[in-house]
Amino acid sequence: MRTIVMPDGTTMPALGIGTWRMGERAAARAAEVAAVRLALDLGATLIDTAEMYGEGEAERIVGEAVAGRRDGLFIVSKIYPSNAHTAASVRQACERSLKRLGTDRIDLYLLHWRGGEDLRATVEAFETLRREGKIGHWGVSNFDVDDMAELDRIAAGRACAANQVLYNLARRSIEAGVLADCRRRGVPVMAYSPLEQGRILKDGTLAAIADRHGATPAQVALAWVLAQDGVMTIPKSSDPDRLRENLAAAELRLTADDLAEIDRAFPPPRRKRPLEML
Repeated sequence: MRTIVMPDGTTMPALGIGTWRMGERAAARAAEVAAVRLALDLGATLIDTAEMYGEGEAERIVGEAVAGRRDGLFIVSKIYPSNAHTAASVRQACERSLKRLGTDRIDLYLLHWRGGEDLRATVEAFETLRREGKIGHWGVSNFDVDDMAELDRIAAGRACAANQVLYNLARRSIEAGVLADCRRRGVPVMAYSPLEQGRILKDGTLAAIADRHGATPAQVALAWVLAQDGVMTIPKSSDPDRLRENLAAAELRLTADDLAEIDRAFPPPRRKRPLEML
């Protein structure tokens, strides 16, 4: 598995699994737990979740799935902005997530989006949790260039370990904005929704490249994301076959000709645009 280097030199996997939309239906719970366990069996070690997903149920699903297998995993979770206003509220939210996950530490704890919180107070609270060992690293999600600049003006803000944002072949605008900015700062980007909820997978160019490699369009789309410097990604699926397909994308290496063909089909941005979110 390829890895991404965080600012402090720690490495994390470049490809993992997401859990957005898990925990929303009781009838799907067993299949969702099984999907996370299958991902572990297939060698995945990066798992992304959030207290928002299923209002904590996705974290409980992850906790059940990783029970007895926690060592060697890299677990990411995210805090609601409404819980990030004070040191006390950050601590309480983190403790709730730790309990749901059944673990004593979260490897990467992210502020889910900007929501009127005092960013300095949030960073200070994150740093306290890091010193105490409750989190390994902290970062942000859905931060645009201006948000990252504000974070950089906080001395401890330079410890930010990642920025999780929307990025896929149909959503390349960050290349002229926050992706370029994060690269300059040495902050890795974690791409969510790398398959655009499947909407890009009927594209003829992806199909043609997939045929040449004996792969699938989804694997080509994921391999393209993984080919971007400093970018990791967390596709989500509860379907066993799709999960296997997604994780196998780590083995696919696109050629320079493939990448040029993709650029023609999905042109890179010519100018910076506001950060898109889902």
